Amino acid sequence: MAIVNVVRYENNKEELVGKYAEDDIRLGSQLIVYPSQTAFFVRGGEILDAFKSGTHTLDSDNIPLLNKFINLPFGSTSPFGAEVWFVNQTSILDCKWGTAAPLQIEDPKYGVVVPVRAFGQYGFRISDPRLFLESFVGNMPSFATDLMCNYFRGVIQSKLSTVITQAMLSADASIVNIGSKTEELSAIAQSLLSPVFEMYGVQLQLFTVMAVSVSEDDASFQRLKKAIDASAEMRILGQGNYSMRRSFDVLEKAAENTGGGTMNAAVGLGAGLNIGNHMGNLAASTINTQPQPTPPPLTSAQYHLATNGVQQGTYDLATLQAMISQGKVSADSLVWKPGMPQWVPVSQVPELNTPNTPTPPPLPNTPKQ
Repeated sequence: MAIVNVVRYENNKEELVGKYAEDDIRLGSQLIVYPSQTAFFVRGGEILDAFKSGTHTLDSDNIPLLNKFINLPFGSTSPFGAEVWFVNQTSILDCKWGTAAPLQIEDPKYGVVVPVRAFGQYGFRISDPRLFLESFVGNMPSFATDLMCNYFRGVIQSKLSTVITQAMLSADASIVNIGSKTEELSAIAQSLLSPVFEMYGVQLQLFTVMAVSVSEDDASFQRLKKAIDASAEMRILGQGNYSMRRSFDVLEKAAENTGGGTMNAAVGLGAGLNIGNHMGNLAASTINTQPQPTPPPLTSAQYHLATNGVQQGTYDLATLQAMISQGKVSADSLVWKPGMPQWVPVSQVPELNTPNTPTPPPLPNTPKQ
């Protein structure tokens, strides 16, 4: 078995972790760690010394944990057994994601559940290589980028419903126009997903929502569009006018759906009147043919009467005229009604001096027999 003098591992974008193949390493060998790499010595499944980018001469001083583990003799050039793991920390920026099946998302503005599809792209880099090794790699000799992308594709899809709903709420948008909010979606998705990636020592980079789509032919999407159209019409017409228009539509359909002449049309109209108090009252006032009650006659003026210094009353005109004609009130009695400046005798009030019962004219002269 050859004695190793140089330990290194060439990065490639298909692999995130590579294990050095030989485990017979001589003290004094060169360990070469390329930029965006971290190297770990592993012995017995335990992660020991770590090395950042640069060229390192291996001796018992710069691998203290490994030295303690296997008790390397000082100054010895004898080989020792250990594994060297290299973690690739370059940014991987071309991971694709998408919905394998439509997401059933409730529109927060209109309450209609609509199937939604979305897709996009993201990048990542390993920010904590030790945590990444412990969380993901285990005892695998390598770890491919595709494995990483496949795993996080499922994580992304599990969070997308929350992402899209939060984006609609924050932007006060509906599913119909959520496709125009991809920047907001991308920012919200990155903020929600970043903590999940960090749990494994991975930094999420450049998460992008490229498109959100809904099938135009889907029945639920059609219901949503009708709800949006109705809402827009209500804003334009106002609540009262919109309700009246909807009521007339119901009445018209009821009339169209009933056959058999005037009687059935009236039945349809009567059914339509039950749609609401507002329209019912309007229709009732329009089609009611019963005669309306006439208002009562105006109340006549009220007179106050004073006889022998004693105030009496009040009396209406007819009553007071009757009292005068019956001799119960004399022409010198005083009367007053609203509008008069003072009390006046009955004889000075014209309407009280008009006789209620006409008297016959005098008999004509007749010749004596």
